Amino acid sequence: MSRFLLIHGSCHGAWCWSPLIAQLSVLGHDASAIDLPSHGADTTPVGCVTLDLYARAIIDAIDAPVILVGHSMAGYPITAAANIAPDKISALVYLCAYVPFAGKTLGEMRRMAPSQPLLEAVQIDADKTSFTINPAMATDKFYHDVDPDLAAWAVGQLGAQPIKPQETPLSCRHRVPSHYIRCLDDRAIPPAMQTTMSHDWPPDTLHNMLTSHSPFLSDPSELAKILSTIAQRAERDRC
Repeated sequence: MSRFLLIHGSCHGAWCWSPLIAQLSVLGHDASAIDLPSHGADTTPVGCVTLDLYARAIIDAIDAPVILVGHSMAGYPITAAANIAPDKISALVYLCAYVPFAGKTLGEMRRMAPSQPLLEAVQIDADKTSFTINPAMATDKFYHDVDPDLAAWAVGQLGAQPIKPQETPLSCRHRVPSHYIRCLDDRAIPPAMQTTMSHDWPPDTLHNMLTSHSPFLSDPSELAKILSTIAQRAERDRC
């Protein structure tokens, strides 16, 4: 049995991982998810959220080494957590996630992409401390291959995303083994950008899914199998 901690992406919360947690349990793994500060049920004011606060919340949620999975923007928080407490993390998994390039913010990484498919759906609040996703566009951007009823439920759960963590530069200083899962039908982070961020990684650390930006909802069974394979490798590496 391996232990997983699942970290959600922009505007999401721990709620998005429920189908995957169930599938990992079927495979004999222990998985849990948290709400990052100001997301889901967490009541931290949006304007108080920093990238370091995200990282500290992740570290505080770990009481024994875990495989840490970060979706989308959570590539930055999981990297920050690994920089601070690598001993708490047996492996990192970037699920169609941003991998920090040295000294660059997530916002800068987003602007490096060959296209900006999510930009038209982003609604920045008046004081420019957070943004939301236009509900009318959310299904197309995040959930186009998800069961329509489940997708409608997910759209209703989306919340505000603090901007400050995404405008904070970061570098990868850790030595934690890392894997990347590319989603090849992603309409939020272009697959070409996912390839750019992982192009020089060892082949056995790269995994592909023919899904949207949200495989935890569209194909949780296959995602669980990939994560289980990653867990088996992490166990071998420890021996």
